[in-house]
Parts: sequence; structure tokens; C-alpha cells
Amino acid sequence: MNTFLTEDFLLQNEFAKKLYHQFAKELPIIDYHNHLSPQQIAADTQFENITQVWLSGDHYKWRAMRAFGINEKYITGSATDKEKFLKWAEVVPFTIRNPLFHWTHLELKAYFGIDEILSPENAEEIYEKTRKMLQQKTHSANGLLKMQNVESLCTTDDPIDSLEYHIAIQKDTTKVKTFPTFRPDKSFAVEDVKSYNEYLKKLENASNLSIKSYADLLSALENRVAFFNKNGCKLSDHGLEQLYFFETEKYDISLLFDKVKMHQNLTIEEVGFFKSKTMIALGKMYHKKGWTQQLHLGAIRNNNKRLLNELGPDTGFDSIGDFSQAKPLSGFLNTLDSTNQLTKTIVYNLNPADNELFATMVGNFNDGTIKGKVQFGAAWWFLDQKDGMEKQIETLSNQGLLSCFVGMLTDSRSFLSFPRHEYFRRILCNIIGTDVENGELPNDEKFLGKIVSDICYYNAKNYFNFK
Repeated sequence: MNTFLTEDFLLQNEFAKKLYHQFAKELPIIDYHNHLSPQQIAADTQFENITQVWLSGDHYKWRAMRAFGINEKYITGSATDKEKFLKWAEVVPFTIRNPLFHWTHLELKAYFGIDEILSPENAEEIYEKTRKMLQQKTHSANGLLKMQNVESLCTTDDPIDSLEYHIAIQKDTTKVKTFPTFRPDKSFAVEDVKSYNEYLKKLENASNLSIKSYADLLSALENRVAFFNKNGCKLSDHGLEQLYFFETEKYDISLLFDKVKMHQNLTIEEVGFFKSKTMIALGKMYHKKGWTQQLHLGAIRNNNKRLLNELGPDTGFDSIGDFSQAKPLSGFLNTLDSTNQLTKTIVYNLNPADNELFATMVGNFNDGTIKGKVQFGAAWWFLDQKDGMEKQIETLSNQGLLSCFVGMLTDSRSFLSFPRHEYFRRILCNIIGTDVENGELPNDEKFLGKIVSDICYYNAKNYFNFK
């Protein structure tokens, strides 16, 4: 008897099954944060094989392969696509209890109808089967998105981006609705003055403005915000170790900018001040446009400097950091709120020790103007797994209103990652269903079904108002 990945996967009671199958399963997906390529969506890319669409850029899988002792040749190196897949197949059976085991098999089933455990014994067959299917129009970039009922998605884009592919997508009604997200972290990354000055030149070109002063920098950023807004953008995003906040105007921001322009290094505190002032200025720009700002806080990146030098960033050498988050997050949100310029905000933590901190912090800035105005975001990155999702849901339930939650996102670079929404929906339904079974919630299918539907789809649809 097959007990793995059945129709009732993760649904441990009858009420949970009803909630999932009747209220969650068929809902469209709004994926408001991912790292997909808009170029591939615009071109409706046809992938040659599963390695290209599944393994390429997936640092989750790369970390697992390295842990299993797979040579880098078969991960990011010179091996053929088929060789890389076969090596991944060797690892998969031994990823048990890691979310990769669940994701791998959910994805093989959802996109290719493969209902068996990937292993060295069937890897050749599966590689060939998926290769043939990926040649079909049903399995193009847009085909894969439509297969999972993706209604709209948001990519992650630098202010200097031309958005040419987003513009092309918007003109083509056959493509899945794709919106840009404004990710300006490089615009205040003054800790590396050489890279920063190189970036300023690119920002000058993109904005067609000369950047000789800090005021010029803000003008250029406002120019790009307006451009992004014109082309459908409704969200910003920041991936930061932590926020910074200063009670007083300790430094002259204009002078700090001048120092950086002259290639003079700032102190650690000066860097923090520069970032703080710029984030607040950006926050006001977002509010003016009615955007949602996203704050992803807590990653410590590029820990392995040797392999960073060999392979570059975003290759699997990041981890959870233990930064001090409470006071700077409070100061940042309060500064914007004090002038009534705090826009809709979603905060994501990477350290599970901060769950309660983040969940209670957002409650300070919900002011009754918008349902769920400030949100404790979905379990992110290393927390994007069964235990992490359950803890995020439990914490949000205890400290806020789960019913107002805007739900799940993929945060992924792969077109095959959308079963993560199914994974989340099953976990959510099981939690609520278990409460009903335990007598902790009323046996009210219609009411709780609406709550589930809202979290899985309708809250996000109303919150972001994508057109």
C-alpha cells in the first residue's frame, strides 16, 4: 500500500481533507515574490532538459549535493546536464526528512505525472521522459506556470533594469501576468566604495540623471520608482542582514555621500547611518506610490570566502544570522508611521528565534486603515519547510490574525517550484483541521473554508490589487 504522496498527503484528519480538497486545492496562485527570469517568460523558453529548469541556479539542491560528497563538477561545473541530473538522483533518496525530498517528488508528480521515488535505478528513464515532455508546448515556461494555475507573479528586479521583458509580457495576453519588484539594495551598499561607485554610473545611465550629491541619488531613485510604477510594479523588496536606526542626526548624510564618491571608506557606524537614511527615504517613495514594501531580514551571506571566489554569490553558502532586529525594525517602522508615510509592509525573518519578535512588532503598526497593513510574512528560505511553516502559522495565530495573512510565495529561481504553494496549503489545512478535530475550533466547514481560501488566495488578491 502506497502511503507516500497520496491525494491526502499531510492531511491527517477528515476535516483537513475537506478544507484542502474543497477550498484550497483549485485556487489560483499569486506568487508575489520569486526570482524567475522575466526574459524566459517573455520568450516562453522551451527548456532542453530537466537539469536546465530544475537544477540550474537551485542552491538548495547544490548544498545537499555537496553535503553528500558530490564533486563540484556535477553541481556547478563542467559535467553535462544529464550527468548532473544522474548525480542529483543519487542524492535524492538520502534527502529524507529534508524538504527537498517532499519538493522533489511533488514537482515530479505535478509537472510530469511521475509518481515514483527518484533514484539511480530510474534516473535514466525519468531524465528521458521529462526531456521529451519539456519539448512540448505544455511544458514551456508559460506552460509550466499555467499548469499550476499561476494567475500572477512578481520577479525581483534592480532599479537599473530596463524592464524590457516585463513590457513585452504585458503586451502579450497569452503570457502569465508578470510584474516587476523594485530591489534597490545596491543603491545604498556603501560598504564597498569601488563597487558602489560602479553601480552609481549604471544608475545614472538608467535614470538619465547625473548623480553628484546625495540629493541627486534620491532623485535618481525616485525616477526609477516612477518608471517601475508606470510598468506595473506594486512592490519593493529588500534583502538585508538587519535594518539600522539612529535616534539623532549623528552624521551629515551629504558629507558621507561625498566621501564615498571620493572613494573614501566609511566606518561601520557611518555605513549603518547611510543605509538607515536611504531606507527611510525609499519608504516614503513607496508610500507615495501605494506600494507594498517587503523586508527580508536575517541572512548572513557568502560565509565560505574560498568558494565565493570560485563560484560567486547565490551558490549555496549563506545561512541564518543572529542579528539584533527589534530596535532598528521598530525605529524604522515608527519613523515612517510618525509622518503617516508607512506603506503596506511585509517583514520576513530568517532566524526562528525571532518569530515572536516579528509577529508582535507588526501589530504595533496596524492602524485600522487597511486589513493586515503590516504583515508577518511567510516562512522564508531556511524556514520554508514543514516545521518552519507550522511555527510561522502558530506564531502568527497566537500573536496576530492568521485570517488576514497574505499567504505563501515561492522565493524560487525555478519554474518547477510552484507546488510549494500546494505544500503550504496542505500544511495550513491540516493545522486548522486538527484544531477542529481537537475541539479547539468549531466544526464549521463554510466559515473555516472561507478563512483558508482567503489565506491561500483572496487576501493577497485584495492586498496587492494586481490588474
